[in-house]
Amino acid sequence: MNKADIVDKVHGVLGSTKADAERAVETVIESIVSGLKGGDEVSIAGLGIFATKARPAREGRNPRTGETIRIAATRTAKFRPAKALKDAVK
Repeated sequence: MNKADIVDKVHGVLGSTKADAERAVETVIESIVSGLKGGDEVSIAGLGIFATKARPAREGRNPRTGETIRIAATRTAKFRPAKALKDAVK
């Protein structure tokens, strides 16, 4: 399933135009992204929690040359599924 499939499902439920359904899906995605950019957790009941996690700087190896390289610190997105989602997937 991809974003277009989700838009089709929302369009079927809302019964309005496909453009309205696409705007609704885009708004949800943009809200999650902006919350994560601000450092907030985004919790959606029954689905899970989106959060950011800090990854510290570390040393790695270039697989081609074997040379040691420095990997910079970064933030990454993390998702913890809700119990309802875990139970539905079982």
